[in-house]
Amino acid sequence: MVGWPQTRQARVIAQGGDTMPPPGVILVLGSPNDEHGHLYSIALERCRRALRLHRDNPTWPLLLTGGFGAHFNTTDKPHAYYLRRWLEANAVPPAAFLPFAESRNTLEDAALAKPILLATGARCALIITSDFHADRARFVFEREFGDTGVTLCFVTTETDEAACPLDLAALKRHEVAALARLRAAANPT
Repeated sequence: MVGWPQTRQARVIAQGGDTMPPPGVILVLGSPNDEHGHLYSIALERCRRALRLHRDNPTWPLLLTGGFGAHFNTTDKPHAYYLRRWLEANAVPPAAFLPFAESRNTLEDAALAKPILLATGARCALIITSDFHADRARFVFEREFGDTGVTLCFVTTETDEAACPLDLAALKRHEVAALARLRAAANPT
């Protein structure tokens, strides 16, 4: 985890605890599901972390990202719908959810989540993503939210490579290349 504000509670969170100071939003970044809407292990890891955080912080609403895309969701419902369905099946009440950010990629995750999050008045966003995606997510969200005064806090899940049917090596290569492109575009020489 990176990006926690420097408070006593924040340090506890950074060391593995789950208690956070309000007000804030738990933002779960989307990832792939299959053609039937079944969540792959990456999405389940993120959901489990969100569930644990929400149980410890029930006043923090959940903002779920993920719409449609050939590379992650080809069903007739947005990916965020499947995240919500799993979370509700695990006792998260319907009132805990903000509107979906129906994004197609990490750039849209940040851009579409921003107005939803700002409308809540939250001063902190806890962003849940996978270990291999964290660097790019942090870069994108810090750039998008830089002018808002919202404190961004990043929690990464550890990807269980044995449980993941996706080509993780290809996903990791994609993350490195995409982050390099973003950095180059942000700092032209």
